[in-house]
Amino acid sequence: MDLQLKDGWIEVISGSMYAGKTEELLRRLRRIQYAKKTYLVFKPKIDQRYSIEEIVSHNNSKQKSIIIQHASEIEPYVKEAHPYAVAIDEVQFFDRDIIDVCERLADQGIRVIVAGLDRDFRGEPFGVMPDLLCRAEYVTKLNAICQVCGAPATRTQRIIDGKPAHYTDPIILVGAKEQYEARCRHCHIVPGKNDNH
Repeated sequence: MDLQLKDGWIEVISGSMYAGKTEELLRRLRRIQYAKKTYLVFKPKIDQRYSIEEIVSHNNSKQKSIIIQHASEIEPYVKEAHPYAVAIDEVQFFDRDIIDVCERLADQGIRVIVAGLDRDFRGEPFGVMPDLLCRAEYVTKLNAICQVCGAPATRTQRIIDGKPAHYTDPIILVGAKEQYEARCRHCHIVPGKNDNH
C-alpha cells in the first residue's frame, strides 16, 4: 500500500484579547514565507481598529491583507492564486459560511490558519468559533495576563464609561467608545449575566 502525506488541514488560534493570537498567526506566516511557499491573508471589513488594509498585532507587527465582508469572497481569490496556505484573522466576525469555506479549502489541500476570540465579552462562545475549534486538526489556545490580579486570563472584559458592559449589551459594538481588558475567570464581571440563565 502506497501512502503519502497530504497537505490540507485547519489550524485555530484562539484566546482572549491581548493573548497574542494575531502575533502567533503572523509568526506562522513568516515560517511559511521562509519555506518559500505562498499564502493569502484575509480579514473582515468590520475590523478597522489599527489599519484598514493590514492585520496588526497589539505589538504593531503587520501583514498586508485582503479585506472582505463575506466568507464567500475568499474562494475566488484562492482559485486565482493557488496558495499553499490561507490565513484569516478575527474569524469570529464572519458569517457561518466561513465554516464550510475552511472545510472546502482544507479538503483541496490548503493549509487553513484562522485566529479569533473564542469567547465574547459575556464569557460565552463567540460566533463560529465553537464549530471551527471542533473541526480543526490543530488548536492553539493562548492566555493573556489578567489586568486585575495577574493570573492567566481567558476572558475579555468590555468596559464602557469606566464600568463593565451589561449582559444585554450587543455582542459587536462598531465604533463605540469602549475599552477591553484581559481578565481571569474570577475577575471577569458581567452585570446581569445570572439574570439570563
